[in-house]
Amino acid sequence: MMWVTYLTFVETAMGIQVNAMTQEKNEYVDAIYGVCEEILYRVTRIWLHPDFIYYRTSRGKKNLQHLSVLHGTTNRVIHERKHVLHHTHNENKEMHNQFGTKERKAFLDLLIEASGDGTILTHQQIREEVDTFLFEGHDTTTASICWTIFLLGLHPEIQERVYNEVSDILGEKSLELSDLGELNYLERVIKESLRLYPSVGFITRFASQDIKIGTRTIPTGTSVGIHIFDIHRNEKYYPEPNKFDPDRFLPENTKSRHPYAYIPFSAGPRNCIGQKFALYEEKTVLSYIIKKYKIKSMQTVDTIHPINELIVRPSEGLMVTLEKRTT
Repeated sequence: MMWVTYLTFVETAMGIQVNAMTQEKNEYVDAIYGVCEEILYRVTRIWLHPDFIYYRTSRGKKNLQHLSVLHGTTNRVIHERKHVLHHTHNENKEMHNQFGTKERKAFLDLLIEASGDGTILTHQQIREEVDTFLFEGHDTTTASICWTIFLLGLHPEIQERVYNEVSDILGEKSLELSDLGELNYLERVIKESLRLYPSVGFITRFASQDIKIGTRTIPTGTSVGIHIFDIHRNEKYYPEPNKFDPDRFLPENTKSRHPYAYIPFSAGPRNCIGQKFALYEEKTVLSYIIKKYKIKSMQTVDTIHPINELIVRPSEGLMVTLEKRTT
């Protein structure tokens, strides 16, 4: 599943063709896992927090190698895309003038165009945006899809409702962008899955001013940890919080809910700018899987053990079986 989301993201958001599905290993994906491991290792060992110490250790040096791979990949993607845009600009412009067609642009294309040849956005600023999209955009989506498949495998009646919706909308045709907005029940299923197993289980924010909560005050300059995993299981907003119930996200059930009681993509000015893309990608992948296969989970919520790394993952994977549908 990691390969599918990585390939989808690079080719659609970045506009670059890759051959991820034909590779046994991918240096970029390996580097992502390496960086994630190092972040968790370092943050839990206070003596490694100073750069002066950390980057003189073997692990710090290894982390620099991972970062070199990540930055090297994004630099290559940007340079390749700039080269392609430079050579196709006149051709696309002529086609638009001739046929009145509007070219669809990838996210990276828009960044490059908005850069003003470096006068508005520098190469480093573009790279940082691409790093964010590539680093966060595929691993989080992979986790969400896997958790949703697992939960559907535990609830065959919900799975059949999704199957019926997908079958009614798609029939025998291929999925189109306009169809995604019609998959309302599947969207509620994904949202409920993200409630129970948010891809990112915690985030941190910096208190820019004193914040009073009840009788306590969080002083300016404090790093505040926000545990999304626990917020989503607050009984005040979610009766029977451990129950998988997509109808929690029916309009009549969400209209009076506190807007920050559900924050799988964070919230406010620093929320995830790719959440709509992620939802579209998940709907697409899941609709094709459910249309072709019946899913059965070989574990239960009591036998799996989610671990809260940078991404919420099962400690030992999720085991499911897929049975090809005959009708």
